[in-house]
Amino acid sequence: MELLNKINSPQDLRKLSLEELEQLAEEIRSFIIETVSKTGGHLAASLGTVELTIALHYVFNTPLDKIVWDVGHQTYAHKILTGRKEFFHKLRQYGGISGFPRREESEYDVFNVGHASTAVSAALGIAVARELNKEDYKVIAVIGDGSLSGGLAYEGLNHAGHLGYDFIVVLNDNTMFISKSVGAIAKMLVRLLTLGLLKKIEQKIDKFLRRLKYIGNVILRVAKRFKLLLFPGMLFEEMGFAYVGPVDGHDLKSLCEVFRSIKNFKGPVVVHVLTKKGKGYKPAEEKPEKFHSVAKFNVLTGEIEKRNDRLTFTEVFSKTIVSLAEKDGRIVGITAAMTEGCGLEEFSKLFPERFFDVGIAEEHAVTFAAGLATKNYIPICAIYSTFLQRAFDQIIHDVALQNLHVVFVLDRAGIVGEDGPTHHGCFDLSYLRLIPNMTIMVPKDGNELKDMLYTAIYHIDGPVAIRYPKDFVVEKNIDVDKFEKIDVPKAQIIYEDKESKICFLVLGPKIYILKEILETTDYRFSVVNMRFLKPMDEEILKKVCNSHNILITVEENTIVGGLFSAVSEFVARNHYQVKIYPFAFPDKFITFGKKEILEEEVGFSIKNFLAFVKSLNERRCTNEGSNVG
Repeated sequence: MELLNKINSPQDLRKLSLEELEQLAEEIRSFIIETVSKTGGHLAASLGTVELTIALHYVFNTPLDKIVWDVGHQTYAHKILTGRKEFFHKLRQYGGISGFPRREESEYDVFNVGHASTAVSAALGIAVARELNKEDYKVIAVIGDGSLSGGLAYEGLNHAGHLGYDFIVVLNDNTMFISKSVGAIAKMLVRLLTLGLLKKIEQKIDKFLRRLKYIGNVILRVAKRFKLLLFPGMLFEEMGFAYVGPVDGHDLKSLCEVFRSIKNFKGPVVVHVLTKKGKGYKPAEEKPEKFHSVAKFNVLTGEIEKRNDRLTFTEVFSKTIVSLAEKDGRIVGITAAMTEGCGLEEFSKLFPERFFDVGIAEEHAVTFAAGLATKNYIPICAIYSTFLQRAFDQIIHDVALQNLHVVFVLDRAGIVGEDGPTHHGCFDLSYLRLIPNMTIMVPKDGNELKDMLYTAIYHIDGPVAIRYPKDFVVEKNIDVDKFEKIDVPKAQIIYEDKESKICFLVLGPKIYILKEILETTDYRFSVVNMRFLKPMDEEILKKVCNSHNILITVEENTIVGGLFSAVSEFVARNHYQVKIYPFAFPDKFITFGKKEILEEEVGFSIKNFLAFVKSLNERRCTNEGSNVG
């Protein structure tokens, strides 16, 4: 790490020669691989942007010039070059540095990001502020080809082209989204990889036609409209951008030359850069999806650490949906660039004609599912909890308002750990609960998830949401070919103790913490597996309100608007004189770090539950607490 040890800021970087930059790129790549093998993280994308990052900071005067990164999982080299390599061993760890750009962390992180397709809009806002303030600096948005499948990117591009301000968009084209490339735009970008000769032809045609003055310009415009293959920049040019590229994203000399040449360009410009995801690490190059977001791994073999032999909730969903789809041709699988992450990879292989990865376009995924539902198909819309937020209006306007039978499967609900606040699924119970016609279910384990999916498909009308965490199920064996209908909205009494007067109302797997307390201590209380947030089992609620004087709600969701709110509303509406205590996430954004650490911080460890039960017993149910009745 001879050169890397000397680099503490982009100012140090700019002292190096072009030849030294090549060596630095290799050192950064090795440093990233070695570190992520110990911490886990987003490896493939960051390996693909090493040279691009070096060239940007080498040519542009950061932090005065502003680089806005899209998604953020491609920024490890950026963090290393901007004074954070000493903290890199604590990447994505509690109290360390985030795996995504974070304004609170560095002046070089211009905009916080974790979701895709936001960079152009955010950077354009900064460029407009520059114009209004009459300031002088460059604004660069770095957006991946995958993010071009998101509509927000085009809204930003369209507005930028209309305004005409000095504005640079770097299209990082690795022809590989998180899941494999989908859509017409992706196919066009893939074709551009073979454009060496065609680019020269385009330039000659362009030069010749421009000599013909007016008529030449007309012909040129028509040609550009109908000969997309010969004019790869047409899409951007028609939106008001100048187009430069494609450029080899791993050729530092070419990158620096291009960035210098467009640095003082007047107006909006797109620089199309071709990179390879996982560049420099063979396992990541061969399987970029596998090394997109990776746990700890062996650098020499590429073997990823497996933490547990049990199935995950995602794997249970995957096996169940395949089992059901084998018997029912109406079942359609839909995801938004998360085929593997959401557990639809096997489904996509077995039923390719009934599987649709729509790209990073959650809004389209939901309305597309609604259209299918009008023709008696049963769309299973599998999207991470945090990403479904982006389609909130579509859920209301296109699905719920028409009471269409779309099944939403929300993976990564609750705290997800090292990815932090942009990825925690803390709000879905709240934002879905307020929507009319919506049924919301939360399984406590794998068998319940399996039966809930079956029930959602065949025994519930209208929209249904099933949410579950990024976690392992408790069962060792699950028969995904055997199903039991769950009566809606029937809750389940797990343990009843009429003497204690304390009852836990639980949504989800945390019920097993309470089960462990009952089995290992002398504390006694009742436990109800609510299973449904909407509608709720009001008969069981009436029963526990009449037989207990303390209710404790447990949900892996923000305290605002979820189970605690629903139970409090029920108690107030029916004038029950019971006290209600919430176990829920605080009304704030939760940081990043290991899930166990974060859960203890917000009060969801077994230690927290034990301390609470102990305090209740010691007070012998005195008047302390939150009296909602």
